[in-house]
Amino acid sequence: MNLTIALAKGRLLPEAVKLLARAGVLPAEDLAKTRQLVVDATDGAKLLILKDPDVPVYVERGVADLGIVGVDHIRESGCDVLEPLDLALGRCRLSLCAPGPKERPLEALPGRALRVATKYPALATKLLATKGLGIEVLRLQGSVELAPVVGLADAIVDLVETGRTLAENGLTERERLLDVSGRLIANRASWRLKMPAVQALIAAFGDPS
Repeated sequence: MNLTIALAKGRLLPEAVKLLARAGVLPAEDLAKTRQLVVDATDGAKLLILKDPDVPVYVERGVADLGIVGVDHIRESGCDVLEPLDLALGRCRLSLCAPGPKERPLEALPGRALRVATKYPALATKLLATKGLGIEVLRLQGSVELAPVVGLADAIVDLVETGRTLAENGLTERERLLDVSGRLIANRASWRLKMPAVQALIAAFGDPS
């Protein structure tokens, strides 16, 4: 196979490992426990264990031939990669959320734009540009839900799965902006030069639905 595959070490990793096992790509170490960032696998494959936002960058630059990562990170990165397959892993949604009931209008304080906290500043700016609202996007790395509670922001754009964390912090989902799932991405050169190996891997994954 001789493929280098970048894997996001976040919530998608266990599902990605199972999917690769279905294709006969078995890591030499337990990826949930190893401290190694490059792990050998069967069929001559190598697995790169990266933070989610870094996967598209490694694939675009050709360090990895393929990657498995959420579409949220693909869109946020703006990287030029191919997306041959929606793997249907970790399905959730990127949503605009704010304090109060769903019916309450989103309003900023007089004299300033609506402040929106998010881990996805580029994607949030693009998705909210069509809403006709004056937006100031604040980039945060964690605990985004806290921002409206303490007055740092009026709303957030974040991943929503069950909505439990929102409810615990007095927030409601106002609008779904993007359906999110794990995707297989490919470097453009690798797609051409390693087509047989890539196609064999995709065929082995089977029907993700």
